[in-house]
Amino acid sequence: MRKRVNTDRLTLSIIGYATLIVLAVFCIVPFLLVVSASLSEESSIIEKGFQLIPSTFSTEAYGLLFKYPAEMLRAYGVTITVTLIGTVLGLFLTSMTAYVLSRRDFKWRGRFSFFFFFTTLFSGGLVPSYLLIINFLHLKDTLLVLILPMLMNVFYIIVMKSFMSSIPDAITESAKIDGAGDFRIFLQLIVPLSKPALATIGLFIALAYWNDWYNALLYISKSELMPLQYYLYKMLGNMDGMRKAMMASGAVVNTDLPTESLKMAMTIVATGPILLAYPFIQKYFVQGLTIGAVKG
Repeated sequence: MRKRVNTDRLTLSIIGYATLIVLAVFCIVPFLLVVSASLSEESSIIEKGFQLIPSTFSTEAYGLLFKYPAEMLRAYGVTITVTLIGTVLGLFLTSMTAYVLSRRDFKWRGRFSFFFFFTTLFSGGLVPSYLLIINFLHLKDTLLVLILPMLMNVFYIIVMKSFMSSIPDAITESAKIDGAGDFRIFLQLIVPLSKPALATIGLFIALAYWNDWYNALLYISKSELMPLQYYLYKMLGNMDGMRKAMMASGAVVNTDLPTESLKMAMTIVATGPILLAYPFIQKYFVQGLTIGAVKG
């Protein structure tokens, strides 16, 4: 019997590791293609397509990207600032809202939950939000306009509320007996026990801020406030516009102009910091999962 159990575990382990290896290959190969294309000549991509190993090595795309390093570093700075501030504030407000809605002694929690959920089904649309931000809040060309519109996400509140609802009520009741207030209970008891949810939601919020370019497209006109994604979007748009203008005028279009390789280089530049930081984030993410499982 024991031998059969060991055989079943070995079979399950083999299947599991094989599945993980296949999934890892599916994730790694496209990224390697992007890296290879960003280091290839444009003519090589047009003739031979994307290859895992560049047939003709070239850093022209990166040279074009960093032609103006001050502007690139400034865009990086704006994106990092917005991501850090937005993630901290968003996670704090999301967890506080979820904690209030998870409290069973809050008699209005059902109605407030309905109001939050209602916004996921119906919204005012782009025009009312644009008028609110521009004409009433006067946030155009400020860092706040890149932070406030994405500060709260109802889906994240619902996920956090579901997790906090699983925390035993005896914990908060015993703290109240000892004289602790709601804010102290939230910071010293609920937050440490909610590390798995905080790590997950925090990662989602950070990725949303890092990848955001649409709000900058709507509300940012100053070059010094452009985030990285919008800066790269404008650079690519300018290159496409220049190519179309040359074709319309009948001029000879330079086929070596790094359009495809530039797109791949932009992908590396935009995702590189997140990829480098993720192993360090994952360390605390897994630690939070372990602590939450033990304490929960």
